[in-house]
Amino acid sequence: MTNRVRTARRAAARALLLVVAVLGMELVVTGAASADPASGTWAKLRMCESSGRYSINTGNGYYGAYQFDLPTWRSVGGQGRPDQASPREQDYRALYLYRMRGWQPWECGGMLGLSNDGDARSKRVPSWEESAYIGGGGLPTPPAPKPPPTPPPGPPGATPAWPGLVYAYGDCAPALRTFQLRMNAFGYGFSGTGCYYDKTRTAVLDLQRANGINDSGRLGPKTWKAAWEGKAPR
Repeated sequence: MTNRVRTARRAAARALLLVVAVLGMELVVTGAASADPASGTWAKLRMCESSGRYSINTGNGYYGAYQFDLPTWRSVGGQGRPDQASPREQDYRALYLYRMRGWQPWECGGMLGLSNDGDARSKRVPSWEESAYIGGGGLPTPPAPKPPPTPPPGPPGATPAWPGLVYAYGDCAPALRTFQLRMNAFGYGFSGTGCYYDKTRTAVLDLQRANGINDSGRLGPKTWKAAWEGKAPR
C-alpha cells in the first residue's frame, strides 16, 4: 500500500470521526433542551401543593394534586373538576400547563426553588405518552377535545351571547378574541390573538372598575356584558 493511499484513508477516517462527534454533540444538546422536569420534581410539587393527594377538594377553589383552579384546568383541556379526574390525567394536564407557562402558575414552584428547563413555555402540547413518566397511574383514553364555544353573531351593536366560561390569565379562546376586538372601541389596540395575557388583564380590570364589578381580573358574565352595555373603561 502506497503512502498516498494510507494518507487518504487516514484523512477519510478522521473526517468520519469528526462527523460522528458533531452529530453526537447535537443529539446531546437537543435532548437536554427538550427535557421535562424529573418525576421526583413533580412528586415534590404535589407534596407541597396538596400533600400528594389527587382527590383533595378543600372548598377553596383549587382542586387535586396540582391545585388547579377551574379556568386553568379548562385552559389545558380539562373537563369537570380536577379532583374528580384520574391521577394520570392530572399529571398530563400539569405537564401541559408547564409547557405553556413553566412553574409560574404554582406558588410552590417558587417556594421549592424550581427552575424552568428547555420545555417550559415551549407551547408544545404533550402527548399522553410523554407524561406517563410522572407517575400518576395507567394511560387513559384521552377525552375527545371540545372546541371552545364561539358567541353566535348578532345584529350590529348587540351584545354577543355569553360563551359560558370564565376566562383567566393564560386562557386562549375565540370568545376572548371577540372581547378583545370589542375593547378596541375604547382604544386598547388589540390585534385579536384570543389569548388572555397582560394587556387583556388590564382591559378586564379597567372595565370592572369602571362598572362597579369586583376587580378579580377574570372575564365573567358581568364583565362580558359590561363590554357592550356598560360604562366605557376610559
